[in-house]
Parts: sequence; structure tokens; C-alpha cells
Amino acid sequence: MSTENEIRAASADFYAALNRMAKGEVGAMQGVWSHGGEVTALHPIGGRDAGWQAVGNSFDDVARIASAGYTRLTQQHILAGDDMACEVGVETGTLTLAGLTATIEQRVTNIYRREAGGWRVVHHHTDLSPAMLDVLSRLKAAA
Repeated sequence: MSTENEIRAASADFYAALNRMAKGEVGAMQGVWSHGGEVTALHPIGGRDAGWQAVGNSFDDVARIASAGYTRLTQQHILAGDDMACEVGVETGTLTLAGLTATIEQRVTNIYRREAGGWRVVHHHTDLSPAMLDVLSRLKAAA
């Protein structure tokens, strides 16, 4: 399998995990991320997490209030080296958090690193999502 096809497979695994998280599965990201202290995420709701513990917890926090949704990657472009790869595209879909639904459409960059056992995510960065920020604002106001 070519390196680019390996990255496409790792990307498919990442988005499958993201979709399980969107349906409320805590721990969905466990198998697709690297678990080192150097991993980072810049989320569509703002903020920056560094280290697997913080990144994994942030996805689990979303899973705890998520009940439905899907995210699909479009306009995928991959640049791959021997041990690192970059993927850019546009995420589209929906996410339902505590009964409120947001439409997803944001640019994304994912960085993968080859590790024992395959390619793992080491960085995920999206644009801010006004729709998701609105849902979170409404949830805070209702609390």
C-alpha cells in the first residue's frame, strides 16, 4: 500500500472515531491518536489542548453530551513523507449536543505520524465554528 493510501486509511479511521464520539462514545479517539505529550488539538469551539491526556479528555467531554451527528471530510489533500503526513480539507456535517444541533462546515488540518502499529494523529486543527459556539452559549444560558 502506498504511503498516501495509508494516510487515507488513517484518516478514515479518525473520522469513524469522530463519528462514534458524535454519537456519545467516550474513548472513541483512543485508538487513532498518538498518546505522547507532544500531541495538540485546536478545536472548533476554541482553545488549545496539549498532550494526549488533555486532548483525549476534550473529545470525551464532547462525547458525554453528544447524542447524534456525523462529520465527513471533503476536499481532502494529502502531503506525505516517510514518517509524517499532513492532510487538509473541509469538515461538513452536524453535531447534536444536549439536544441542540449545530451544522459543521470548517477547514481542517490533521497531522499524522508513523508509529509502531501504523499512522496516528498528532495534531488536529479546525476553524472556529460559530454554530458550535452558539450551541454551547445556549447550553450555558440554560444551565
